[in-house]
This record gives sequence, structure tokens and C-alpha cells, in this order.
Amino acid sequence: MRVALLIQYLGTNFHGWQRQPNQVSVQGYIEKAISEVIGFPVHIYGAGRTDSGVHAAAQVAHFDYQGSIPASKWAKIINARLPEGILIRASAQVADDWHARFSASWRRYRYTIYTDKQPNIFISQTCWHYYHSVLQEALIQAVLEPLRGEHNFSAFKRSGSDRTDSLVDLQAAKCYRQGAFLYVEIQANSFLYGMVRLLVGMLIEVGSGKRSPENFTEIWQNQRRSEVKYSAPAKGLCLLRVGYPEFPFPKPLWFDTQPNFYLAR
Repeated sequence: MRVALLIQYLGTNFHGWQRQPNQVSVQGYIEKAISEVIGFPVHIYGAGRTDSGVHAAAQVAHFDYQGSIPASKWAKIINARLPEGILIRASAQVADDWHARFSASWRRYRYTIYTDKQPNIFISQTCWHYYHSVLQEALIQAVLEPLRGEHNFSAFKRSGSDRTDSLVDLQAAKCYRQGAFLYVEIQANSFLYGMVRLLVGMLIEVGSGKRSPENFTEIWQNQRRSEVKYSAPAKGLCLLRVGYPEFPFPKPLWFDTQPNFYLAR
């Protein structure tokens, strides 16, 4: 049978999702846990590859298994063998041709920025603490609007990518504030290597008035990668959810499971 997994993790102590030699990864730990149960190596396939330090509220993966353990039991079994910071929220059987990556229609990321000058240890691992200047969310939203649709986003692609093209269908983009927290959410059919963090780095320059909206638009429309200098810290980024024509888990388990921090003033 093919088993789908709904996964949450705090990326702080992991070298990203993808298994890598001599590095601790989310994929590596889950594969090890499953292999301990079935007695031989197994490969799991994820919906997206998050970088080192990036979190996930509803990552999706799958693996193939032949045996008597029901698919719904795998979440509890794997969790008993995982380190702190990784949680299998649910498991379910899916069709044999269903694929966590290739069956997905879109991925949605949320970037969280904490703008109060006073630090807060309870949110420090999941937010970028940026208080150096006032951020105007209206300016950020204005430059996000033209990004929608299919475009060449090579200006926001880090070196080291093995992807040959830079076309991305960006389906949604919004910036909004709740108290001291500023959120940027981006949804697309796929993402380039490092795309969201490079994008947020420039959006902060726009929101703080250090870069004009016109200059921001010129840079990405003309693919001027050399002028995109700064990548936002990994800890503020979270893979919020993944979309499928038929999602194998109930909506309350996956739709919006990263808490929206809000501190009343």
C-alpha cells in the first residue's frame, strides 16, 4: 500500500527536509524510524524541500509498504521513534499512483516578522525579529500584486539550484499585520531554490523605504539577480500547507496549523 504522512516540524535543529550525507534532516529521521519497524531501508517522498532552519506546519510525504500494519496506525508508530521537533500529525492510505510531490497543485509559505523592539523568547525560533525601521505593509502589498501569474523569477533563485528554468505560476501573495506581527504569504505551483527568503529580503527593503517599489519591480521583471543581495533568515519561514485535488486528510488537520501570533497592545 501507499501511505501518506502529514508532518509538522520545527526546522531549527535540522539541516532541512532532504536527506544529506553527515547531516541531520527531517527526511532522514522519518526514514530511519520506518526502517526500524519494517527491517529494511525505505525512501519517503516529500511535497517540498525546505531549507535548513525552515519549518513546516503541514508538509506531506508518502512511502510504499507491504505488510499488515494499517496506514492509519503509522503516525503513532513513527512518532514513538522521532526526536523532539518532528511530529507525524496523521497517516492515511492513498491510491498507488498518488504522489506527495507530483500530485500537488500548489504549495503555500508564510513568513513571520516580529516588529516590536522588545524581544520575546517564546517566538524567537519562528519569527524574524525586525525592529530597525517601521514597515509599511501597504507598500509591500502593492509590489506583491504584479507578481501574480506565471513569470520568470530568476532574480529570486539562489545559486546551486539544479532546476533548468525559472518559470513559476504565483497564485496568491499577500502581506498583512496583526499587532506587532507582519505576515507575508506566497502560494505557487512550485518554488525556486531560496525564492521566498530572497523575495522577503527585498520586500523588507521596500516596506522600510530603503528601496522604491519601481526599482523592486524593475529588478525582478528584468531578472537582475545580481541586485538581490539579502536573504531573510530561515527561522521566519514556514511551509504552511500543500494543495491537492483530493487531499487525503481532513481539512482541520492541515489547512492552517501554524499559530498566528498576536500580541494585543
